[in-house]
Amino acid sequence: MNLLIVEDEKDVATALGQVLTRNGYSVNIAENGAEAIELIEINEYDLMILDLNLPDMDGLEICRTARQQKPALLILILTARVNIQDVVSGLDHGADDYLIKPFHLQEILARIRALFRRDLQCRDPLIKGKDICIDSVERVVWKADHHIKLTRKEYGILEYLMRHPGEVISQEDLIEHVWGSITNIFSNTIRVHIQSLRYKLGDDCDNPAYIETVIGEGYRFMKAAEISDEHEKTYIPYCF
Repeated sequence: MNLLIVEDEKDVATALGQVLTRNGYSVNIAENGAEAIELIEINEYDLMILDLNLPDMDGLEICRTARQQKPALLILILTARVNIQDVVSGLDHGADDYLIKPFHLQEILARIRALFRRDLQCRDPLIKGKDICIDSVERVVWKADHHIKLTRKEYGILEYLMRHPGEVISQEDLIEHVWGSITNIFSNTIRVHIQSLRYKLGDDCDNPAYIETVIGEGYRFMKAAEISDEHEKTYIPYCF
């Protein structure tokens, strides 16, 4: 899951970002409203944690703009404003939840999980592909009736690929959605994680059943039925 924190207090933003990252989320941080709007326009986020008291604009304006541009984006307002009218105004501007500062880190983690559970009730919390099944609420992976233990990054890669079955996902997209768009990592990091993920899934590099490498483009999670002739023409016969 890709999260955006909009918070001008650096200590708060850094601490929250570290906790969320340790819990398997990909996190970007915006220190003001203009930066937040720019990031929302160019990136796809699952949830935004939004402070209302920002140096350049009111957070309610960002909330309204984000809701108009990205209707599916979950918005959690995080602020020191305690007036009930501020709470009502925030929800009326499109926020999904509202948390008052000071807050406990465990509480905000619980709020985020609750928002995702509520959102996934409208979708399907189970992501299925071939004999692989992901419980996106509990963040666990099963192959047939066997639990597959993955690292946070391996899980993030597999979930993102399986949410887009048959689509070619570039390394840049994986970096953005699993590591965060401002993270500076080497492309070889993706390859290492893909190789480890294939190994844990029992995938055959020479004849992949789950994850394929597309020449010069990226990776894709194979659909249930694939045409072998197309595979031979389009995909390289070795792990990359």
